[in-house]
Amino acid sequence: MADLKSTFLKVYDVLKKDLLEDPAFEWSPDSSQWVEKMLDYNVPGGKLNRGLSVVDSLKLLKEGDGLTEDEIFLSSTLGWCIEWLQAYFLVLDDIMDASHTRRGQPCWFRLPKVGMIAVNDGILLRNHIPRMLKKHFRNKDYYVDLLDLFNEVEFQTAHGQMIDLITTLEGEKDLSKYTESLHRRIVQYKTAYYSFYLPVACALLMAGEKLESHIEVQNILVEMGTYFQVQDDYLDCFGDPETIGKIGTDIEDFKCSWLVVKAFQLSNEEQKKLLLENYGKADPGNVAKVKALYHELNLQGVFEEYESKSYEKIITSIEAHPSKAVQAVLKSFLGKIYKRQK
Repeated sequence: MADLKSTFLKVYDVLKKDLLEDPAFEWSPDSSQWVEKMLDYNVPGGKLNRGLSVVDSLKLLKEGDGLTEDEIFLSSTLGWCIEWLQAYFLVLDDIMDASHTRRGQPCWFRLPKVGMIAVNDGILLRNHIPRMLKKHFRNKDYYVDLLDLFNEVEFQTAHGQMIDLITTLEGEKDLSKYTESLHRRIVQYKTAYYSFYLPVACALLMAGEKLESHIEVQNILVEMGTYFQVQDDYLDCFGDPETIGKIGTDIEDFKCSWLVVKAFQLSNEEQKKLLLENYGKADPGNVAKVKALYHELNLQGVFEEYESKSYEKIITSIEAHPSKAVQAVLKSFLGKIYKRQK
């Protein structure tokens, strides 16, 4: 795995060099230094799970044939396109949420010389993706399918972000709107398509498959993405900050979290009143009351039951798939997230 990651990071350097020498723009020392710094700060700093999953998935689809150097480079390039997409979303998301830190360092827009230039940097990150696809995939049969795929997933993710943002509008805090179906829609569009479906779809296209033949694979991965986000919501409240690397703020931020949806469902009138009075307030006393109610309602037990039912449902769907190679890809994804602690 360490080997795969070091190869993957070398591909980043190649792609960055290509972009900084793109002939469509006349570069000056200032502009190339800015873009290089912006890329290094925002693109390779995460866990790289999404990007590495493209390479992993292609290996499994090839069923032990091993990947050629060219296939490793191309699947890594698609992996980086997903990491670029993620960086673009995060740079803009941090501005919208007025966040302070990302991946253990100040958000890009918080740096003294950056500020609102970060909006244009987000647009640049988005525009780098078709440049990379054009340079490395233009002569491939599946080039148009790749462009379509990235455009469609970006469209879905931006709309997921929109539902999330308009749901938590200041001055319109209404917990009764927070239903399981709303939570599911936000998660499906904001997270599941780009984090779970996109890496596998890229690998399927490289393996010569048509995506319309794999609607069931998409459905299973969206289900997995939903389960992943429910885990995230659970860990935000019940996880160990040392392990997950951040202090959860979903209660203070009035997030449409799976926990608050469940709490509202399970509460009697008095408990609902307590939730309405305390949820979405930054004061530690209010947060403590919400957490105490979560314990009272045994949301830990409710989550454990949800987790085992989800796992059963997903495994049954995977094992019903006719292709053993596709099953291996899906099981590999599920193995990475089942009962995770961070």
